[in-house]
Amino acid sequence: MIKVEKEGLRNVKKTRKIIIDTDPGIDDAVAIAAALFDERLNVRLFTTVAGNVSVDKVTKNLLKLLAFWGKGVPVAIGSDRPLLREAINASDIHGSSGMDGYEFPESKYELLTKNHAVLEMYKVLMESKEKTTIVGIGPLTNIALLLRIYPECVERIEELVIMGGSLGRGNYGILSEFNIAADPEAAKIVFESKIPLTMVSLDVGEKALILPEDRMRIKNMNKTGDMIDHLFSEYRGGSLDTGLKMYDGCAVAYLLAPEMFEVKESYVAIETQGSLTAGATLVDLAGHLGKEINCRVCVDIEKEQFRQWFLEAVGKCG
Repeated sequence: MIKVEKEGLRNVKKTRKIIIDTDPGIDDAVAIAAALFDERLNVRLFTTVAGNVSVDKVTKNLLKLLAFWGKGVPVAIGSDRPLLREAINASDIHGSSGMDGYEFPESKYELLTKNHAVLEMYKVLMESKEKTTIVGIGPLTNIALLLRIYPECVERIEELVIMGGSLGRGNYGILSEFNIAADPEAAKIVFESKIPLTMVSLDVGEKALILPEDRMRIKNMNKTGDMIDHLFSEYRGGSLDTGLKMYDGCAVAYLLAPEMFEVKESYVAIETQGSLTAGATLVDLAGHLGKEINCRVCVDIEKEQFRQWFLEAVGKCG
């Protein structure tokens, strides 16, 4: 077991170059805000992937968010379907557009790159003098394609931090978390890549709650807080009465405040064959399979510390 200390697994004081692969999504919007407005992170590229809703919709949502904040980070459109399966979505959680509840300014389409997300990720990785971290807060299709098409880029990736998987029960299938269930074959490629990998699990996201008493504070903080409050009114990840679950925000929180997480090293296998269990993440904490450790798994979080981090993060956004 590892209780992550701030100077333990990584030095978070230096500016860390990251690529965010995303499918906005209300909780994605929260994660993106936290990443864009923290000086310790340098977001070099956003890539989009079909997940919460279609790739066209999530791309439009991302461009709206960047227009809202006046940010000029390049955006590359990625995969519109899983590697082998039919697409699923989470519009029942995030609304038909993926970000219902707020009237955004027009999208900043001038930020779109001409190339596919996989090629743009490769270019950013290979052209950087320092290694880059990839943060995956959607299905892992783009990242899997990157690793298959450009295996030479593996040496240029400092770490993969993903929000996905679970230690037990799922939120899409009985044992499967949505991001992994959306493309199990892609997840299998990523987990077998031997790249330093951290899995911020569903179990952690279930505990990372924004409580009803936080909403008014958030709403009155700044324009970002007001926007997030409007999105919360349409979000079905949890309850307005008992707390809203900030799954994707946990992945960015792990980069910036790792000390709030309990982490265990484990071999994690991805089930792709089971007719009832495809997308399950088998976290072999006891070492039953005798396999080499391939992942750091976030198994718990200091709930109150996360709430305070979240409120501070929104306060930085303006």
